[in-house]
Amino acid sequence: MAYETPITIKKAIENIRKRKYVLPSIQREFVWNTDQIEKLFDSLMREYPISTFLFWKVDKDNIKNFQFYEFLKHYHEKNAKHNTKVDLGNDEDVIAILDGQQRMTSLFIALTGTYTKKLPYYSWDNPNGFPSKKLYLNLLAMANDIEMEFDFKFLTEKEVLETKNKYWFETSEIMDLEDMGKVSKYLSRNNLMDSSIYNENQRDFAIDTLTSFFNVIHQKGTISYYLEEDEELDKVLQIFIRINSGGTKLSYSDLLLSIATAQWKEKDAREVIHEFVDDINAIGDGFAFNKDFVLKSCLVLADFNDIKFKVDNFTKENMKVIESNWEKVSSCVRKAIELVSKYGYNRDNLLATTAIIPIAYFIYTNNFEDSILHSSSREKDRKAIKEWLARVLLKGTFGGTPDAIYPVMRNLMNEHKERFPLEEIIDYYKGRRKSISFTEDDITNILEMDYGKARTYCALTLLYPSLNYNFKYHQDHIHPKSFFNKRKLVELGIEDEDLREQYLARFNKLSNLQLLQANQNIEKSDIHFEGWLQKTYPSPLDSQSFLLQNHIKADQSLHFEDFIAFYDERKNALEKKLRTVLNVKQVETSENI
Repeated sequence: MAYETPITIKKAIENIRKRKYVLPSIQREFVWNTDQIEKLFDSLMREYPISTFLFWKVDKDNIKNFQFYEFLKHYHEKNAKHNTKVDLGNDEDVIAILDGQQRMTSLFIALTGTYTKKLPYYSWDNPNGFPSKKLYLNLLAMANDIEMEFDFKFLTEKEVLETKNKYWFETSEIMDLEDMGKVSKYLSRNNLMDSSIYNENQRDFAIDTLTSFFNVIHQKGTISYYLEEDEELDKVLQIFIRINSGGTKLSYSDLLLSIATAQWKEKDAREVIHEFVDDINAIGDGFAFNKDFVLKSCLVLADFNDIKFKVDNFTKENMKVIESNWEKVSSCVRKAIELVSKYGYNRDNLLATTAIIPIAYFIYTNNFEDSILHSSSREKDRKAIKEWLARVLLKGTFGGTPDAIYPVMRNLMNEHKERFPLEEIIDYYKGRRKSISFTEDDITNILEMDYGKARTYCALTLLYPSLNYNFKYHQDHIHPKSFFNKRKLVELGIEDEDLREQYLARFNKLSNLQLLQANQNIEKSDIHFEGWLQKTYPSPLDSQSFLLQNHIKADQSLHFEDFIAFYDERKNALEKKLRTVLNVKQVETSENI
């Protein structure tokens, strides 16, 4: 391995454009955020070292023996975060980046492309939540940020236009300013040397900053690198592991996926697993699974004794087992996710994605992938799984590192074949730290849960064991939320201030919540509950059936002015139901959790 003469950033970008620089399949995907990219460019301008790169030279005659990927140019968190395969000829050698992919991709995006990430509070289906941004450099003044000297910022075109007292230079334009003459023309053409517009300090700063930026990109040998020329993949993989297994530069799951990619024989692990993650995240209303989840599922379902993320567990022998079982493993994982999706879970209320793995193992070890979703013979299993999932999510069982749970679950499922062993799991963990038994205090806490919370949804699934999950259900306020503000309460005749405070303290709690079919929830809107019930269920029998299903007494007043009495009655009903479902006796004392 030799230390080579450093090259300019401009040269590196040109090599990426020409596909002379590519990414090997063992590399992870791009994970840097905009803050990291901005700080990288600030470091370049301040002449801070950005670490050495490691390049791998692949002879043109051997290119066909490996799979390579293009660099990302336009990163999009939803639609374009995977690198695409590159189809290379055998006309010339290529350079694969073994160490420095994040930095190199950041340079490429900032100087040629865009970065698109979802805005907070927007749904994943809303295109307005994904504004495309480019990197800009303020040519008039230093950054206000204490960690930054130069004001680099990813901005939308709209943000650039709305900014005052700054001149935003689009960093990609520096690629076309190939000599100082063009730099001077740019400054002149954009009036940055005009004394009638900018003061002396601003003009001097613009000249100095753009000149420095030109030098960083076009003149300085910033890209220092070592060149590895050995083309034996096992050796290259070991170098890659050695580089990345220390510190936090590469997560263990990234590292292990790299090993799997190098050792799978028939399939491309990188392609297969990334595609699978996208596939399962699109189920139902959408989930947030990642490659860590998939790799852990592979280890657990393969029945390996040690299922921890460490290099020793990703031997060639284990990789052979995982690859040969992939079709069945992926099918069972998918079925488990489809099942919990039918229960109404999604990215917003599935508090621990790892809780899916024992369900997938149950399906896998019993060969239930064709029957678990719809067969009447599996109805008891579906109800048991739904209750188990609600229990573990309410208890936070899968918080932290749940590796110790999987072997126990596997043993219990293998000891009790053909059925989901809910009671045995509850009994096993009684009195233990991961107990999924409930106490009086637990029920009290559940009854105080608020609308819209993930755990509130889990609790509601326990209260509605017989819903038809061919329909989609929403958390819904029985007495509509829109009535519960001080102005509206006064309009509705609740004039006593203390009584209004009682209304406001209760309306958002579990005892005023139900699971309602999505279309009914939309229609219900802000109609008084009593009026909505009469309109939706004009038949007394249908109306009584609805009330019974929702734990509301048929002879109970539904008038809004009787909300406190309604709330207290339903709270008592829910408490009794939870005691029954969770097998909590009145005299039971609190267990250690």
